[in-house]
Amino acid sequence: MTRMTTEEEKAKAPAGSTRRAFAGRLSWGLADQAASSISNFAVGIYVARSLGVTAFGVFSLAWVTYGVVLNVSRGLATDPLVVRFSGVSDTAWRGAVARSSGTALGVGATIGAACVVVGLALGGQVGPAFACLGVMLPGLLLQDAWRYSFFAAGTGKKAFVNDLVWGVALVPAMVLAARAGTVAAFVLAWGASATVAAGYGYVQSGILPRTAQARAWLREQRDLGYRYLVENVSLSGASQLRAYGLGAIVGVGAVGAVRGAELLLGPFLAVLMGLSLVTVAEAARVLRRAPDRLGRFCLLLGGGQAVAALCWGGALLLMPDRLGELVLGDVWHSAAQLIVPVTLGVAGAGLGTGAAAGLRALAAARRSLRCQLFASACYVAGGLGGAALAGTVGSAWGVATATLAASAVWWLQLRSALREHHQDSIPEVRTP
Repeated sequence: MTRMTTEEEKAKAPAGSTRRAFAGRLSWGLADQAASSISNFAVGIYVARSLGVTAFGVFSLAWVTYGVVLNVSRGLATDPLVVRFSGVSDTAWRGAVARSSGTALGVGATIGAACVVVGLALGGQVGPAFACLGVMLPGLLLQDAWRYSFFAAGTGKKAFVNDLVWGVALVPAMVLAARAGTVAAFVLAWGASATVAAGYGYVQSGILPRTAQARAWLREQRDLGYRYLVENVSLSGASQLRAYGLGAIVGVGAVGAVRGAELLLGPFLAVLMGLSLVTVAEAARVLRRAPDRLGRFCLLLGGGQAVAALCWGGALLLMPDRLGELVLGDVWHSAAQLIVPVTLGVAGAGLGTGAAAGLRALAAARRSLRCQLFASACYVAGGLGGAALAGTVGSAWGVATATLAASAVWWLQLRSALREHHQDSIPEVRTP
């Protein structure tokens, strides 16, 4: 008698227990992202109220740059990990995590050094912020790598605890930064608290990141990693180009206004990001157990997020000015004009996320790359074209239009990929 593998055992499990397991993993994903996003939301609000719209714009530029580097790390290190090492044996997972987290740490050190050099060369108010960001990047990226590693293993509770540690460490760090009263001080406080959580991630996992094995990891995952790298960087790079272009066309204050509007959607974005932590891993599990249900899973996922975004945006429109000023201070009046287009853009992104999860689960990296390049090009064109025509509000509407168009392309590509997968899975009929 042969013993069933872990995946076979899971496939044989009753439907009720499978649903309960999925609900548990999803709940921890939402809880983790809630902890992470509440911290980010609090940081954004605190900095906006402490520094004003122009300095907050500088902080937002550093934040957007971090987003680009984070997506480099995810594309090379953690995205392949989630696709290929979700639900595998503990031995396989631990070996992959050591190489993956080492890759994330190496990316942080390499790009961080470049940020320090660029920041020192720039000077002024922007330069010190970028130099401090460069110093903090290794810790920031390693902390994110632990989160994705825990979700790949189905232990989202550890990711949640890790983000709680980051949030607790943020409190004294922000108090010290407020005393200094500079953008650079806030960047240092934010990154230092993440580094504390990154250190705790080693305690939780007992896995030492192997930076020496980063090259081996990149070689093993090159069929996915480099495509995901281009895909992720095109997404965050488009956001950065839009931010820089908006600052050049309209002014740095416009960047702060857009970031303020995004902060208003922060609680919903927490849900969106929380789902993204588990959706690819769950879509991969659905594909292994019941391939015919993948399309329905992605549709429910994307449609639910879009509807939730519209509901949240509707609630924001009813918020009185007094409450908005309490939350964002002087940034509120600029951000309030952008609620409708930003909400539509987030709804479009949520709808497209469902299709993107399906393409990732199918390992259809070529199709997802094609979609993301199209989406990024539309995002930059819509954001900067709208800014040139109608300022900050025009940029927001341009981005909303681009995001909705890109969502349609994501779904067309997923439909084609599902059709191909179905055809490939049909056994060949041989004639005698």
